[in-house]
Amino acid sequence: MQGWLSGLGGLRNTVRQELVARQVDERIAARFPVGRRLRVLDVGPGQGTQALRLARAGHEVTGLESDPAMVAALREAVATEPEGIRERVRIVEGDGRDTGAHFLPGSFDVVLCHGVLMYVPEPDPLLAGLARVLAPGGVLSLLVRNADALAMRPGLSGDWDTALAAFDSPAYTNRLGLRVRADRRETLTATLAGIGAPVAAWYGVRVFTDLADSDTTPPAAELDRILRAEERAGRTDPYRAVAALLHVCGVRGGS
Repeated sequence: MQGWLSGLGGLRNTVRQELVARQVDERIAARFPVGRRLRVLDVGPGQGTQALRLARAGHEVTGLESDPAMVAALREAVATEPEGIRERVRIVEGDGRDTGAHFLPGSFDVVLCHGVLMYVPEPDPLLAGLARVLAPGGVLSLLVRNADALAMRPGLSGDWDTALAAFDSPAYTNRLGLRVRADRRETLTATLAGIGAPVAAWYGVRVFTDLADSDTTPPAAELDRILRAEERAGRTDPYRAVAALLHVCGVRGGS
């Protein structure tokens, strides 16, 4: 995972993390009273961008991570925070598919699972486990690769063979060189309805910047315009349907 860690400061990740943060906050505001301290589970938190952001906002956050390099990066990030924030973050080493072994049903108000499903060949059991640990009315936040737009990146890059193959299969090779899979919104919608956490909202993430250089972040004024355009597109049809990533939010027990 060192390749992924090395690109954390670039435009692509900046757009992803900022838009997802705004969208998560919007869903939290729609479900919970202002000022309520929430119990948050972040499955696959990586270096902890969202986990630490929510802990700074006063929430109790548990990070469930299986990769040793990611665990080390998360511990290092947590260690730089003030004591009050460190006390609100718990790190559990384990696989997201084994939430039932770590947590009781209804243990969390918010569950984040961002950038994880593409590494899971059969995601339905994992999703059912995430719904199980959500309290009634809790929010499930999923960030996945968009299978309905899988041909966009190679097509815009002029890689026509890969673009053509993307129409027929949800499998793809990511920027780390790993063979992974994408998800379709229609399928996720049906799955979440079936496990009792129907979709309440969905967004597109990285409509315009998926081809950006991972190592470069533009000046602040330009970045603000980029984020404004990306946020608008991520909420607007038909643009959000062709975003590189889908952010799908379900609610345990209904919308």
